Amino acid sequence: MAVDAKLIAERRTEFGKGAARRIRRADRIPAVLYGHGQDPIHLTLEGHATMMALKTSNALLEIENPDATKNELAIAREVQVHPVTRIIEHVDLIIVKRGEKIEVDVPVHVEGEAAPGTIVSVDNQTLLVLAEATHIPEYFEVSVEGRDVGEHIFAADVTLPQGTELVADPEMLVVNISAELSEEQLEAELESEAVDEEVAASTGAEPSEDAEDEGDSEGEGEGDEEKSED
Repeated sequence: MAVDAKLIAERRTEFGKGAARRIRRADRIPAVLYGHGQDPIHLTLEGHATMMALKTSNALLEIENPDATKNELAIAREVQVHPVTRIIEHVDLIIVKRGEKIEVDVPVHVEGEAAPGTIVSVDNQTLLVLAEATHIPEYFEVSVEGRDVGEHIFAADVTLPQGTELVADPEMLVVNISAELSEEQLEAELESEAVDEEVAASTGAEPSEDAEDEGDSEGEGEGDEEKSED
């Protein structure tokens, strides 16, 4: 697999939220490079070039590391994006070597048209697999052509390229084909939801566990962001 992009890195010398904002104003992105027993190195990357490179899922990047005698191959392990502006705020890069295998999430792309009167639902957008670091598939293609109501596609049904192994649960549902709701069914479902909301409001029902979990997740995300910027 050819390198998707070469990024020129600079050593990051200042930290904290104010420093991170100054770095981004200069069209650079805070990043950390680690892996293979190497101490984490805090860097900044070219803003526009990094954004374009990361449009490719699991892009193989060549990082010109100022503290190494040779450039490093890496992939983005985590990318923090601002929820409103969609600007990349921080990137975690993991060093990879040719020939080694790593676990990665690879996107699932649905192709084709299911039978008339059906709805195609993608229950899992990615599959966790073990793949050669320099030959990671960009995506897995899943065909729903002609599939009818009640048909399912599980992780084990997805065709993987040679040398790639499934790590996700083979019985994990990836795509579900269900019946399209009639106008009457849709109205009935909306009315039922409205009634449930009215009952909850009148009884002062506590927030659902899902809502509480959502709040916790948001709090954790903010903490992680601060940790990365510090």
